[in-house]
Amino acid sequence: MVVVGSASRDLAADDPRGWRLGGAAAYCSLAAARLGLRVGCVLGVDGEAADADELGLLRAAGVELRLVRLDHGPVFENLDWDGHRIQRWLSKSDEIPLAALPSAWIEARGRLLVPVAGEVGEEWARIPPSGARVGVGPQGILRKFADDGWVKRVDLWPSALLRTAGLVCVSLHDLTVGTELGSIRALAPEAAIALTAGDGGGVALRGDGLFRYRAVPTNRAVDPTGAGDVFLSALMAAWLATGEPATSRALRFAAAAGSCAVEGVGMAAVPTRLQVAQRLRASIRSV
Repeated sequence: MVVVGSASRDLAADDPRGWRLGGAAAYCSLAAARLGLRVGCVLGVDGEAADADELGLLRAAGVELRLVRLDHGPVFENLDWDGHRIQRWLSKSDEIPLAALPSAWIEARGRLLVPVAGEVGEEWARIPPSGARVGVGPQGILRKFADDGWVKRVDLWPSALLRTAGLVCVSLHDLTVGTELGSIRALAPEAAIALTAGDGGGVALRGDGLFRYRAVPTNRAVDPTGAGDVFLSALMAAWLATGEPATSRALRFAAAAGSCAVEGVGMAAVPTRLQVAQRLRASIRSV
């Protein structure tokens, strides 16, 4: 599977650098590799992110990295407001050029496009499909970098990335108030659509109906950062394994992966396949 997106630097007072590496592409790549997939990642990085220790976690898990040096990469300050995350931005992201994709990766069975700051442009939808299963995490096209320094929500728009997707996964917290499933379906007509709501579970829309799924209980929630990315990556892994996107079984598997991911800080908390399997068994026993 090929993952495309920028690494972000998230301000963190408890890190000696003053920031911690994040971003959907980094989390998704690490999760997919730890779940047993062969992963290549086209990762946009600014000068500081290019030397981040966290990249060693990706390489140790077997991720083949293609670092794309950016003059400007995304830098965020994540704040909690009444139980919800709000963000300030300190730097936007340059776009990752399509030419950064190695030609040998065009034939990959899976493709996961996960912008966090609009860095995966519309040209990425022009890759020959070659039978690939394409997943999209549209978080980065749902953000407006306002002049006052705040990251604000915007409505989904007719993006070519969504039109080519077979799987779309998005948090309800990233959507503007009043967004309806039908409007997402119109923009991603070929996709199975999963909407996540943290410990509230979520819903998935497939061609044959609407499915609700429950969250899998966590032992101790420490940091929710990256949990949605781990959920998406687990859904992609299940799709590649079974040939069907967002089945009820796949949603349960993804929910277990997300449950594990919140129990630590940063990318080190991304679970292995064994940890996810253990969490699934524990959740079944507790029912």
